[in-house]
Amino acid sequence: MHADELFPGFSAQDVEVDAGVRLRVRTGGRGRPLLLHGHPQTHAIWHKVAPAQAAQFTLVLADLRGYTATRPNRPGTRTMRATASGPWRATCCA
Repeated sequence: MHADELFPGFSAQDVEVDAGVRLRVRTGGRGRPLLLHGHPQTHAIWHKVAPAQAAQFTLVLADLRGYTATRPNRPGTRTMRATASGPWRATCCA
């Protein structure tokens, strides 16, 4: 099953969070933003709870660098700080 089928009413997009770094982000719902990432898998792990949570929150489901269509870090810049900052920036840009 394709991820689009798992998240009816959600939209997928690539958000540039740093020079040359794009995160695959799926958004949907209404209300205060709630950021969920798929580590150590992809955002698809949230497909069972996302519909219920979307009634109260705007969900931002992000894949971390190196997963699915997310573009990985530039060589030599893969740090925990850089990896963690991407989804945070995606909530502002999605």
